[in-house]
Amino acid sequence: MRALVYHGPGQISWDTVADPAIEEPTDAVVRVDATTLCGTDLHIRRGELPEVKPGTVLSHEAVGEVAEVGREVHSTTVGDQVIVSSISACGRCQFCRDSMFGQCHGGGGWILGNLINGTQAEFVRVPFADYSTRRRPGTLALEDAVLLAEVLPTAYEVGVRNGHVGPGDTVVVVGAGPVGLAAVMTARGSTRHAGSSLWTCPTPGSKPPPGWVPTPPNCPDG
Repeated sequence: MRALVYHGPGQISWDTVADPAIEEPTDAVVRVDATTLCGTDLHIRRGELPEVKPGTVLSHEAVGEVAEVGREVHSTTVGDQVIVSSISACGRCQFCRDSMFGQCHGGGGWILGNLINGTQAEFVRVPFADYSTRRRPGTLALEDAVLLAEVLPTAYEVGVRNGHVGPGDTVVVVGAGPVGLAAVMTARGSTRHAGSSLWTCPTPGSKPPPGWVPTPPNCPDG
């Protein structure tokens, strides 16, 4: 298969690599139909995460179709359309039982595109498939569903849940990137009056999303 492979600081390339296979009975192999790049991938490319070894397939966000499952996988089966979580969770350790999946002590956590091959490939092996995949509703387009792998959960967990955002709160989100936009969306979903971000005009003549406060006050025209 073809995959985006890290070869050391500043060195990535599209290579032909071996297809992934089931290694543990709790694994699934997923055919990747859509994936994204995370800012973390850029840090890896610059060599800022030395634990990522040369030869690793990058990235950790994807949606696709289950191609194979291990004998101990029960929540999904071949042919299912799934969202692959950026965080793998064993589902058994105390951290997983406390819904702190990023701290999983059972072999999970952020491992895709870090300690094992990731999702910038035609296929990916997903450990702990029962806890690390979710069914994709058929009505949800691929380009929308892939945002549920990390972007929207990050915005909700870090911004709304950990920020203790509640009904009636006014929220300021600084930064209009994908996570910032998702933070505004999730804040609006949980509050009666969610305030708006400072919007730095990314291109001349661009308009802020509804309810956002642009900075500077007037985006340049033309």
